[in-house]
Amino acid sequence: QVQLVESGGGLVQPGGSLTLSCAASGSGFSIDTMAWYRQAPGKERESVAVITSGGSTNYADSVKGRFTISRDNAENTVYLQMNSLKPEDTAVYYCKAIAKRLALSYQYWGQGTQVTVSS
Repeated sequence: QVQLVESGGGLVQPGGSLTLSCAASGSGFSIDTMAWYRQAPGKERESVAVITSGGSTNYADSVKGRFTISRDNAENTVYLQMNSLKPEDTAVYYCKAIAKRLALSYQYWGQGTQVTVSS
């Protein structure tokens, strides 16, 4: 099993910044792709940003130029730096990790952290 522990959510004013962190732990697994998703009330969960183990990244159009995903492979931690936040960024943000063991891949999710952008 792999556990994902997220932190860094909270309340921020429009135009402000937040950084989310997600630490993965679990013996016998190697962490491959990591990603951030979000789910706003009444909406489906959507992909926000993805980063491979090699550092390649991909972003949703709605966050390009404002959000930056990064990772520390030694610590199995992924970060999401969020700048110029907008009210429409309000959502529960979830971390996802693809973990590999013995040539098999497994998908794990964090518990979610609330981000609220409001004045």
